[in-house]
Amino acid sequence: MTEGYLAFLIFVAVATVSPGGATTLATASGMRYGVRRSVPYILGIGIGLGSMAVASTLGLAALLLAVPALELAVRAAGSLYLLYLAWKIATSGAPSQGSEASRPVSLLGAVGLTWYNPKAWAITMGASSSFAHLVTWPPGQVALMGVTFLVFATASMTLWCTTGLALGRLLKSDRQWRVLNLTMGLLLAASIIPMWRE
Repeated sequence: MTEGYLAFLIFVAVATVSPGGATTLATASGMRYGVRRSVPYILGIGIGLGSMAVASTLGLAALLLAVPALELAVRAAGSLYLLYLAWKIATSGAPSQGSEASRPVSLLGAVGLTWYNPKAWAITMGASSSFAHLVTWPPGQVALMGVTFLVFATASMTLWCTTGLALGRLLKSDRQWRVLNLTMGLLLAASIIPMWRE
C-alpha cells in the first residue's frame, strides 16, 4: 500500500510541475508582479486542479470526455483564453511601465483557466481511475484526490513563480523585458498545440 501512495504522489508531482500553460503563466506572473501579487493566481490554480480532481473522482470528467461537443467547447474556450493571455504577455513592456491592462490573473481567472484545460481533465481522471484503490471509502477517495492535487499544484505554481521572480530581477533594460515577454507569450501560445493534437 505504501508503494501505491508513493506512486500516486510521484504521478501528481510530475503532472503539476511539468511545463505547460499554467507554469508558463506562473513564471511570467512572478517575473512581472512578484510572488506576493501572484498569490491569487497560485491559489486559483491549486483550487482549480484540486476541485477538478474531486469532480473527476465523482465522474464529471468521464461525462466531459463522453460528450465530444462539450469537450470541444471547453477546449476551444480554453484555447481562446490562453491566446488572449499570451497576447497580453507578449505585448507588455517592463513592469515599470505599469499599464492598466497589466494585472495578475485573478483567483477566479486561474480556476477557470484550469477547468478549461482538457489536459488537466485527462490527468485528474487518470489519477482518480488509477489510484482509487488507495482508499476504499468514497469520501476518503475524494479528499485524497482533491487535497493532494491542491497542495502539489500550489507548491508547483509557487516554484515556477519564484523562478520567474528571480529571472525578472536579472532584466535591466526595456528591450530585455520586451524580448522576454514576447518569448513567454509565444511559449504560452505554443502550449495550446498539445491540447489539439490529442
